[in-house]
Amino acid sequence: MRPPASSAPSPPEPRGIFDGWFGLTAHGTTVRTEVMAGVTTFLATAYIIFVQPAVLSAAGMDFGAVMVATCLATAIATILMAVLANYPITVAPAMGHNFYFAYGVVLAMQVPWQTALGAVAIAGIIFIFTAGVGLRERLITALPLFLQRAIGVGIGLLIAFVGLQWAGLVKGSPGTFVTLGDLHAPPTLVAIFGLVVTAVCVARRVRGAVLWGVVATTVVGLATGVVQYQGFVGAPPSLAPTLLQLDLAGALQPALWPVVLIFLFLALFDSVGTLVGVAGQAGLLKNGTLPKAREALLADATGTVIGAGLGTSTVTAYIESLTGVLAGGRTGMAAIVTATLFLLSIFFAPLVRMIGGGYPQPDGGRTLYPVVASALILVGTLMMREVRHIEWDDPTEAIPAFLTIIMMPLTLSITDGIAFGFISCAVLKLLTGRGRELHGLIYICAGALLLRYMFLA
Repeated sequence: MRPPASSAPSPPEPRGIFDGWFGLTAHGTTVRTEVMAGVTTFLATAYIIFVQPAVLSAAGMDFGAVMVATCLATAIATILMAVLANYPITVAPAMGHNFYFAYGVVLAMQVPWQTALGAVAIAGIIFIFTAGVGLRERLITALPLFLQRAIGVGIGLLIAFVGLQWAGLVKGSPGTFVTLGDLHAPPTLVAIFGLVVTAVCVARRVRGAVLWGVVATTVVGLATGVVQYQGFVGAPPSLAPTLLQLDLAGALQPALWPVVLIFLFLALFDSVGTLVGVAGQAGLLKNGTLPKAREALLADATGTVIGAGLGTSTVTAYIESLTGVLAGGRTGMAAIVTATLFLLSIFFAPLVRMIGGGYPQPDGGRTLYPVVASALILVGTLMMREVRHIEWDDPTEAIPAFLTIIMMPLTLSITDGIAFGFISCAVLKLLTGRGRELHGLIYICAGALLLRYMFLA
């Protein structure tokens, strides 16, 4: 007797080698769609190839080596994301993390960049080895949502403030600390042009808006002499100046434990928030949870450790991956395409140096970076959107959130912004009888940060 036919539809048969590897048919996509999605994501994220060397070279690192390290770390981490989790998500050096690395740790705290790389690697290692004990989930749960949002907004303001300086729109002033820059200076005019073009592209939802803004600004910079032509294709720069230069022993000093903790916090919240946001848009969430979340976070953390060894700051999942998802990307094949394009970018070092190189001012003042400045200002603008979700009518949340946000750009320190937020939040909640609203880890962190200020020389 023939058994009754099952009412459940049978899974689609794999068609082709890529379908077998990535399950294209099961995810309702095709090779062509995944390739286009991967290219789209690359266009949206390629600005980091120009920005990252400019930021880290301010901390004394070799421009060319950082550029190669950025491309390699992005490619490796993104391939890990594709292989381990099969997600269309790019993993690259994070904006905000790189500024904390360069300005908050190396320049402000006078920590050698080799030691700062060691701190990045240690944070990544902790990230990996806490996967099995649920520490990452506890840390996410412990930090109040309003502080998470305030930290992101504060980092955005810090990035935008540096972008305004790099554009020459603001400059130092003895009487008022900062003042309006010279709006007639050629590099500042080029930067303003780039800001307008990029803003219009963003407003019109042009794919790769930041990258196209950089390209347009470069063309105008070449025409006006602000940017010097150096070629497009060339041999990759040497990675030797940064390869395996990290100082793990130096990063283990007690004075640097808060730095490691902040790198860990930043990587943790960026990764989880981005993964959930992109996966939700792609329809990959199941009953509100993210399948293969552990594998995705492992790719993120492993990429951070590898990136530190190569010579770049923390890598994390990129929210710009949403552009590829909106173009139809649903699997790791799109990520493989993006990773391949980052690898090919290594051979365009002259172009990267031309775009990301600085413009020394004739009077010996601060070096300007007019081409990439607009990218920083617009990234900071986009990071401001979370401010609307803070409960401003509750002083026990509004005051810590405001202190977190305002202290980051004014002190050029993400550490100090987080510290003021944690300490003020703990004090206000306790003294208003609402201490139970905070997790015990917040009080531990606030106490440790308060002790740091009490004994800070």
